[in-house]
Amino acid sequence: MVFEFLKGEFIDVISWLDDTRDTMVWRFDRRGQAIKMGAKLTVREGQAAVFIHEGQLADVFGPGLYILETNNMPIMTTLQHWDHGFQSPFKSEVYFVNTTRFNDLKWGTKNPIMLRDPEFGPVRLRAFGTYSMRVSDPGRFMVEIVGTDGEFTTDEVSNQIRNQIVQAASEALARSGIPVLDMAANLSDLGKIIANAITPKVAEYGLSIPEFYIENISLPEEVEKALDKRSSMGVVGDLQRYMQFSAAEAMGQTGSAMGAAMGAGMGAGMGMGMAQNMGPWGAKPGAAAAAAPPPPPPPAAKVWHLAENGATQGPFGEGDLSRLVSEGRLTRATMVWTPGQDGWKMAAETDLARLLDSVPPPPPQP
Repeated sequence: MVFEFLKGEFIDVISWLDDTRDTMVWRFDRRGQAIKMGAKLTVREGQAAVFIHEGQLADVFGPGLYILETNNMPIMTTLQHWDHGFQSPFKSEVYFVNTTRFNDLKWGTKNPIMLRDPEFGPVRLRAFGTYSMRVSDPGRFMVEIVGTDGEFTTDEVSNQIRNQIVQAASEALARSGIPVLDMAANLSDLGKIIANAITPKVAEYGLSIPEFYIENISLPEEVEKALDKRSSMGVVGDLQRYMQFSAAEAMGQTGSAMGAAMGAGMGAGMGMGMAQNMGPWGAKPGAAAAAAPPPPPPPAAKVWHLAENGATQGPFGEGDLSRLVSEGRLTRATMVWTPGQDGWKMAAETDLARLLDSVPPPPPQP
């Protein structure tokens, strides 16, 4: 009866149900109790059970249902010096290791990465992304990382992995020779280079990196603003032509009227040239006349625009301007503009000064 009571006090069912998303290792531990030889061990998919006996790594069990006996615990049997079929209980620490993937782990560069770009010269880059991690060798992971920690989470190892990622990312970006403007098109290749660089390092911890992603590589804010300005200039093209186009577009109706007047002057000049080519009385020119080039057309008459009460008036020819002077609408202080002139000016500061000087003052009153 005493033996049956003591036998019932030993642990005979060992299993772990994980309801968290970040627990990597959990210790199955009951103080003061031993594990019964012949107990049932349940290891579910995505788990491994690691037995630590007196500080030494003993057996590692993959997914399945096990009856703990000497025939399926070779290392433990050697450590305990059990004879075949001996049913003695034993004390041992059992650690369950989560071997599934831990996804969406973040990484990023705390400090900028210095590199020499073939187009911009020395630049500073920042990079960040995500990766997944899993335990590939539970025994090595227990020995190298966990130790005697009863509950081990991803936060306790992710900082170390992140440091290795950042170091590998810095070296890969600096040695890639890829221009900054082309890195977005090569994120996948750069990610593979970084993942291959850290794989042997994390394998020393019993870990693997199934997935690795670079989400973004960014320049400093000041450089991005300068690059935006450069891109804007590239879209505009010839800055001088763009300014001319903007000025002409802003003129609106005024520009349309000016174009009509200039077109009329050019038409008159072309008509005069054709008449001269026809010779006197419309006769065809002789050989000498044919050899001589036709005279150039006279320059188009200069037209002017006046600013009156916040509105633009015109265009006006020189005859109209004389009338406006006599009517008092055109004075020395009147703001005027003509094609080719740099902005609006007072009439006294333009060629119209001679017109104002030549107009007699009003006659004296009787």
